[in-house]
Order: sequence, then C-alpha cells, then structure tokens
Amino acid sequence: GSQQVTDSWKGANYWWFQMLAQQGYVVACVDNRGTGARGEEFKKMTYKQLGHYEVLDQIEAAKYLGSLPFVDPERIGIFGWSYGGYMTSNCILKGGDVFKAAIAVAPVTNWKWYDSVYTERYMQTHEENEQGYEENSPVNFAGKLNGNYLLIHGLADDNVHFQHTAEMANQLIAKDKQFDTMIYPNRSHSISDSKARLHLYTLMTKFLNEKLKAKKDG
Repeated sequence: GSQQVTDSWKGANYWWFQMLAQQGYVVACVDNRGTGARGEEFKKMTYKQLGHYEVLDQIEAAKYLGSLPFVDPERIGIFGWSYGGYMTSNCILKGGDVFKAAIAVAPVTNWKWYDSVYTERYMQTHEENEQGYEENSPVNFAGKLNGNYLLIHGLADDNVHFQHTAEMANQLIAKDKQFDTMIYPNRSHSISDSKARLHLYTLMTKFLNEKLKAKKDG
C-alpha cells in the first residue's frame, strides 16, 4: 500500500535518479495497483496474487513511455530494491519484449522463502494459495530471461535472505541464461555503509551506461 509518487523530496537516494536525469536518462516512478491513496479496491486487489497486477501495470507504463517521442523504446530499463527488486525481476522475465535491462537489489524471488508474517498476510499459506505463490515467484520464470539482468544482494541480509538471490542464480544457470551479479559480504538489506554504497551505485550506473546508452557514431 506504499505510495511512491508524491509531491515531495524522497531523500538522498534520489540523488542518483537526479544524476541519471542529468546524463540524459528519462526517469519515471509509477504507482501500480496495490499502492495507496486511490481507494480500497485499488489497494487491496493484489490480495492472494502479489506481483500480478503490479507487474502488468509497470509493463504497461513502460510501453506508454516508449511511445513518447523523446523516449527510445529499445532502451528501457527498470530498477528496484527489496519488493521493488522482486517486481523488477518479474518485469524483465515477463516483459522481456519491453525492458532491455533490469537491476534487482535484494529481491524476493520465491514467496515460499519470505517472512511468513508478511507473506501470509497477503498471500495466505502456500497450501491455501499454491497458484498465487507459484505464478508470481520469479524463480519459476528464469527461462524467460531475454534481457540484461543485474542481480545484487548483501550476504548478511536478515530481511530478504540471500537464499532468494542464490536460488534465482541457480535457476538462471539451469536455464542457460547469462546474467550479472554482485554480492556484498557482511552487508545487510540496505547495503548502507559508505564504501559499499558508493561501490553499489557506481556499479549500477556503469551497468545502465553499458546496456542502455546510445553508442556514439565512430
């Protein structure tokens, strides 16, 4: 239910988005179905199917952006952290015809492995809602990867355990899919210490520049 698009400054993390905009990237944030401030039906329709409508909406938003005259539809990327990393992973797997690159930091990749207090509040148990779990977990769609995927995780993450990234990588390998990855030893969910944070954002910027920036003639 967290609303992201507000008329307010979001803090220091948004400096990176400002820097990308200064480099010529079009940066957009989209409140999909399941977020707040648009009524109960809009917010609660994701019950028992977390990730379904959200991903559909993000893909449609990207298609709309790609239709604008100042956006190159062949060079659209997506970035997310935690739940955003989960959605990013599903978007590149289920919307590979739309997204050329994706960066997922500390993503949930299988609802069976995430905190039961959170997951079962929205998804019930796996026994009660197996279809919802299986159809919305990125690990089950690794074979659909058709773009550039950067997978990042801190080894000491006590929120989204490293198991999520390890098993996602394992499934991608099993499906013979190439991807990029970066592991931060002894770092938590936020990867917050200054040296690791600088390394992380430098890495992500380099990845976007390599995968999305137009190649200069000559």
